[in-house]
Amino acid sequence: MNNSIKILLAEDEPALGQIVKESLETRNFEVLLCANGEEAYKTYKAEKPELLVLDVMMPIKDGFTLAKEIRMEDPDIPIIFLTAKSQTEDVVEGFNLGGNDYLKKPFSMEELIVRMNALLNRKKNYTTTNEPIKLGNYTFHFKKQTLTLNGSIEKLTHREANLLFHLIQHKNQVLDRSFILKKLWGNDDFFNARSMDVFISKLRKKLNSDESVQIINVRGFGYKLIF
Repeated sequence: MNNSIKILLAEDEPALGQIVKESLETRNFEVLLCANGEEAYKTYKAEKPELLVLDVMMPIKDGFTLAKEIRMEDPDIPIIFLTAKSQTEDVVEGFNLGGNDYLKKPFSMEELIVRMNALLNRKKNYTTTNEPIKLGNYTFHFKKQTLTLNGSIEKLTHREANLLFHLIQHKNQVLDRSFILKKLWGNDDFFNARSMDVFISKLRKKLNSDESVQIINVRGFGYKLIF
């Protein structure tokens, strides 16, 4: 299984967990099965999987709490939530905490695999920072720290470029405020938070020539880039 993709599956129902594990292993995935959120977090730290499939309702530590902790360390790893819940607010909470997808029980293995592959392919598309990235009518070049529109080149500061790059990596998802402050500013204290707000305002001004590109403030959570 040297060429297999390593998946962390956190599921507290033993029978379901084993079925999903065995089914994924027949598709050449390496599956790390954990029975609770605490065990899953330790396994994540030790094994560094490429994708997480997390049951929401787990003992010791639930899937939402686990996802929030992992997102503080890794903004890029794809996360799929499994849940029997169907309330809209639970779905919204899952996405706000950094989930990429949401699958309601009962589900088919084929649907899970399709969603996993879609997220893994999306992550692969962001592994290079050398290629220009289309951002609405803009072209963003991370390495050159430039934003181009109709041949006009706008130079970005190092921090502006890093902040925009992380927003793009989380396109249409919430970028956790505390995470990005610790990642780019070193800590999430009040003064750094005010500084980040200023940088967000600067990016909004530099992107205001295309109305389809928006940076939205998600109150209490962070920012979302839509384009």
